Amino acid sequence: VQLQASGGGLVQAGGSLRLSCAASGTIFSIGTMGWYRQAPGKQRELVAAITSGGRLNYADSVKGRFTISRDNPKNTVYLQMNSLKPEDTAVYYCNAAIRGSSSRIDDYWGQGTLVTVSS
Repeated sequence: VQLQASGGGLVQAGGSLRLSCAASGTIFSIGTMGWYRQAPGKQRELVAAITSGGRLNYADSVKGRFTISRDNPKNTVYLQMNSLKPEDTAVYYCNAAIRGSSSRIDDYWGQGTLVTVSS
């Protein structure tokens, strides 16, 4: 199983970006999917998560600006980021709890995509 993230880039403050993360491989089910970020010199933090049932969770710093969604048939999670601020600059990682060919649920991470917001 692999997670492939895309959509990062350079944007001016106030702009928007949309991140995508697709899971591939032998997948029987996917539980919670989420996005984390890590800024230079800081710990990785949760940005947003969505359960298989559609329950949402956001970091306070992005509420009202970011929207997480998922397309279950495509095994893909999205992060729509609006009103971006310089402090949103970080490497963004997608994460998913996936039941693959084994009977257990494993935690998978994407490779990270850089988001840079200029002031």
